Amino acid sequence: MVVDPKGGVLEQAGFFLQRKKGYKIKVFNSIDFSRSMHYNPLAYIRNEADILKFVNTLIANTKGEGKEGDPFWTKSETLLYCALIAYIIFEGPDADKNMNTLVDMISGMEVKEDDDDFMNAVDYMFAGLEKRKPDCFAVKQYKKYKLASGKTARSILISCGARLAPFDIPQLREIMSYDEMELDKLGDRRTAAFFIISDTDTTYNFIVALAFSQMFNLLCERADNVHGGRLPHHVRVLWDEAANTGQVPNLEKLVAVIRSREVSLTLFYQQLAQCKAIYDKNAETILGNMDSVVFLGGREASTIKEISENWLGKATISMQTEGRSRGQSESYNQNTQRLGRELMTPAELATMPGDRCILQLRGLPPFYSKKYDLKLHPNYRYTAEADKKKNAFSLERLINRRMKTLNPNEQYTVYEADVPDETPIDEDEDILNYDDLDDPDAFV
Repeated sequence: MVVDPKGGVLEQAGFFLQRKKGYKIKVFNSIDFSRSMHYNPLAYIRNEADILKFVNTLIANTKGEGKEGDPFWTKSETLLYCALIAYIIFEGPDADKNMNTLVDMISGMEVKEDDDDFMNAVDYMFAGLEKRKPDCFAVKQYKKYKLASGKTARSILISCGARLAPFDIPQLREIMSYDEMELDKLGDRRTAAFFIISDTDTTYNFIVALAFSQMFNLLCERADNVHGGRLPHHVRVLWDEAANTGQVPNLEKLVAVIRSREVSLTLFYQQLAQCKAIYDKNAETILGNMDSVVFLGGREASTIKEISENWLGKATISMQTEGRSRGQSESYNQNTQRLGRELMTPAELATMPGDRCILQLRGLPPFYSKKYDLKLHPNYRYTAEADKKKNAFSLERLINRRMKTLNPNEQYTVYEADVPDETPIDEDEDILNYDDLDDPDAFV
């Protein structure tokens, strides 16, 4: 699993992984959705606990910049999301189990501030569901949301609409209509999944956090329930731009348990302050669970101070002092002392040569080393950098949904479709599919 800014890693190594090593390539492309596989987050929800995990991740990564306001609104949104998603997953048809249905349901929830008894289409849906399953999770969550007055409910819906605004983009709606990524099966066979993101526009980067949060939980569950505790194929997660692709809730706990399931995580940060800005007090726990830390160079003050004081520690040095006095009786003295000093001071770290790095491996003293020259790797000749014409990966060949030209020599089968002569169904009614209170058994 690779977070790939601008798609450079896929272009360089995709051909080698697919043709030489037999990997199955999966690609989610947030830069150009027409060159992306489909990813439906709701396809991985199996129970009520999965709903809560997904909603918490969604809210954590779509709260915007700045300090969060009154938690009442966030908790109210959570109630509504949980109720609607539970209805979609447990009551809706398979074709509607996606993010598009969630967005459309919220869009169809009309509220009248001066009439608390007014019922919209979604209210009728849950009223019918309550008659059939009064104690189900969806009904309980929706009844708590309905305790709000009309004016408050309107504000909650506005907050929900603003949070889910990115999902209204037509291209993203099409991408999330069904799932091709198969995140839960990454450890079943050799698979390389690439999440291509923009390094300048972070609008859709939160989708990476959604996918990673689901992936970690899914792989752990699959390892325990299907493969006896360990995945058949080790899953290595290379999370580049970790500071710009959202937050995975409870990551400090996940990093401590995924290794026993054959899953490893590599986080890439420009500076340690970025990790602390996202995970606050849990950042130290996350870094403490990493078996190795590599410093490739940098000038950020808090980072190099942390490395100098806590990674490298002190070294013992000998200091020799000499003294000489002149007068009627000249004297000379020499003293030798043993002192401690930082192995590398912050100034030395800041001016470290660009071809050097520092590796801190758990249980061992730090290594000061040259950076590895990728051109010396035996598989370098298979990369696009070595031979772009021969080894460049073609994303168009992997994802090609449009028939550009017809081959006049090819035979085609023509099917005739009959459209029944029925009254057209309103778009919202077709999507929401609400129940008739007078006939609750007539649920479609």
